[in-house]
Amino acid sequence: MPLDKDRPRFYIVSYKAGASRPANFTKGRIIMQNEFSRTQLLLGESAMKHLAGRCVAVFGIGGVGSFTAEALARSGVGRLILVDDDTVCLTNLNRQIIALHSTIGRPKVEVMRERILDINPRCEVVAMQQFYSADTAGEFDLSQCDYIVDAIDTVSAKLALVEHANRIGVPIISSMGAGNKLDPTRLEVADIYDTSICPLARVMRRELRKRGVSALKVVYSREEARKPLSDGAESCNSGAVCPPGTARNGAARRQVPGSVSFVPSVAGLIITSQVIRDMAGPYIPNNP
Repeated sequence: MPLDKDRPRFYIVSYKAGASRPANFTKGRIIMQNEFSRTQLLLGESAMKHLAGRCVAVFGIGGVGSFTAEALARSGVGRLILVDDDTVCLTNLNRQIIALHSTIGRPKVEVMRERILDINPRCEVVAMQQFYSADTAGEFDLSQCDYIVDAIDTVSAKLALVEHANRIGVPIISSMGAGNKLDPTRLEVADIYDTSICPLARVMRRELRKRGVSALKVVYSREEARKPLSDGAESCNSGAVCPPGTARNGAARRQVPGSVSFVPSVAGLIITSQVIRDMAGPYIPNNP
């Protein structure tokens, strides 16, 4: 087909971050490829610029939080704060994106930081190997954040973080229970007071109501929790495999929940979808 001389022609050019643009291409007739070119095709340039200037804190870099943190990085968020005091354990390999045989024993936040910088070297990543609680809340300056993700597995810490976010007026989304579940299609986004079935959500509803918290966006599952099967051989209570020196490990739990790769990961990606759309929504062109 002959070219229409009056029709603008667009060229795809790949370049590394910081590289100069070819001088022979004029503005408006070039699409400069980078890590987020495909995302920009959906969100638009204004939304991508907005995300590059946002800061999100992810508390808990486990089965849910590790997928959330990576997806936020792959979405172009410019600053990420990662909080988790734990190290990678052998039993994390079935569901956590940072867990490999080569990373066992290493701090989760450091492994996550390395992955993010390998995805987007321009992302500013703050790795905090600390345990968040009501007692340590004062050590965290979250006023700089545009969004907070709660992927913590401790009820008291979740409650403290939600209250903290409400005090400083920063949006927060919280993950409910993803353990002992097999069906990721049962995951939903809702306000905490509209949830049902999930045992963790039930506890959170009760405790948040006591604290006067009127709303909380959560990701939860309507699937009935399954009872873990255990003959003792694979239980952390009978044979903990956490690295030496781990402050908190599975052996301290009354019952270790069962888990799979395809439920917490989906919960983490749903959380990312909510965070990105909440932050960049006004900048995304209407395109039904």
